[in-house]
Amino acid sequence: MPSWIGAVILPLSGLLLSLPAGADVKARSCGEVRQAYGAKGFSLADIPYQEIAGEHLRICPQEYTCCTTEMEDKLSQQSKLEFENLVEETSHFVRTTFVSRHKKFDEFFRELLENAEKSLNDMFVRTYGMLYMQNSEVFQDLFTELKRYYTGGNVNLEEMLNDFWARLLERMFQLINPQYHFSEDYLECVSKYTDQLKPFGDVPRKLKIQVTRAFIAARTFVQGLTVGREVANRVSKVSPTPGCIRALMKMLYCPYCRGLPTVRPCNNYCLNVMKGCLANQADLDTEWNLFIDAMLLVAERLEGPFNIESVMDPIDVKISEAIMNMQENSMQVSAKVFQGCGQPKPAPALRSARSAPENFNTRFRPYNPEERPTTAAGTSLDRLVTDIKEKLKLSKKVWSALPYTICKDESVTAGTSNEEECWNGHSKARYLPEIMNDGLTNQINNPEVDVDITRPDTFIRQQIMALRVITNKLKNAYNGNDVNFQDTSDESSGSGSGSGCMDDVCPTEFEFVTTEAPAVDPDRREVDSSAARLEHSLLSGSLVCIALAWQRLCR
Repeated sequence: MPSWIGAVILPLSGLLLSLPAGADVKARSCGEVRQAYGAKGFSLADIPYQEIAGEHLRICPQEYTCCTTEMEDKLSQQSKLEFENLVEETSHFVRTTFVSRHKKFDEFFRELLENAEKSLNDMFVRTYGMLYMQNSEVFQDLFTELKRYYTGGNVNLEEMLNDFWARLLERMFQLINPQYHFSEDYLECVSKYTDQLKPFGDVPRKLKIQVTRAFIAARTFVQGLTVGREVANRVSKVSPTPGCIRALMKMLYCPYCRGLPTVRPCNNYCLNVMKGCLANQADLDTEWNLFIDAMLLVAERLEGPFNIESVMDPIDVKISEAIMNMQENSMQVSAKVFQGCGQPKPAPALRSARSAPENFNTRFRPYNPEERPTTAAGTSLDRLVTDIKEKLKLSKKVWSALPYTICKDESVTAGTSNEEECWNGHSKARYLPEIMNDGLTNQINNPEVDVDITRPDTFIRQQIMALRVITNKLKNAYNGNDVNFQDTSDESSGSGSGSGCMDDVCPTEFEFVTTEAPAVDPDRREVDSSAARLEHSLLSGSLVCIALAWQRLCR
């Protein structure tokens, strides 16, 4: 072969060999990556123009890459921030639900109490005039204690209501018997006859049942909204582990390092990463769902027999009815008190000259519905409860659903319809590993996130315990019991604080039932027959209490 032929062939072969190399260099340009990286706000000084050897990479595949060490570090931090924002945004609905509804319910209940107190004061000033104003602190103290209970004060509702009626009896007894002088000891004796003589008729017993269970339900429900708000706010602020951060970087930004900035992660790949990173949050779900169920049932109580609005709106009328009962029975009451406590000493001449009718002969005028105060907070309890029930139902399983909600976001993954052209952690191809189940223990074989299943997140465990505590309170409130005072009475009848449920009104145990509590009128007539049975069973006990110096010894 002629030498010139060889001389030609050698350069041609060198050219042929160099063409793929030249084409390859052009294909490995980092132009797209530079554009995407700059759009994130990072300095382009960190990024090469063409791919470089990747032995320096600690997270992404150590192949030819567009990422320097500085880029991998910055993108790793970026993936952490984006993940935290994604969790916070995804849980935004449940957080705002509890924040806004807590504010609305709390505003409603507080204004309801204010309206009820103002209505009573206005009506009693018009009706009883100076006699009421001279004794108004008895009523003011009642509302002060009701407000203190609602805001979390250590108040035993039954004892407080018993004290109210005892104090009212003492004041009224003096008004209907102005011709006598009563010492403190004598008035103490008078108060001991409150239950036995029933000077106010059946009003105190019925009102005690209604007030205790309505206030227990209202306070516990608002406390539930508070706990739900706090748990949601805390859990939505995640602190990813180092293993989670590595997995996030690999999923979200290793495509940049491979020159594929527009390729998004495969949906199933995203699910495994999120399930590993949010394993502890998913473990919150069981207790959260029990909490939501308990909230829904107490909400039904608020709509039905435990409706605090139906109790507080006419409370002035009910108390005035009790006062009229006392007026009508004043002679019989006085005679029995004199018989039990002894004949009181006559009052000084000036005071005895006044007769009882001149001191206390006013009758409470008929109730006029048009004079009721406007509805509290511009709404009604029924409307508030209907609204919150719908929101609560939507917030069930929210924590175990976080991975699915995040991975459905089209800005995060390629979606389920694009399973071939997505990032699988190594290249643009289908993701093959199976999807992990929810919760910490199920992450032992998670192919994407290194999860230590032997070390549950203590912060999440604290939230689980907080939910268990409030769920227990809600269970008691559903049954008409106040968890703070349910063990303060030894009476087997359940007449301790908050025992306002009769056997035929409330179940003896907390059950997740779907039937709605029956609606009742404001007088709560459904408790009459059962309460009468309770009264009969407690009669002998009341007599014993009187012999032992009244309720303070009985409590």
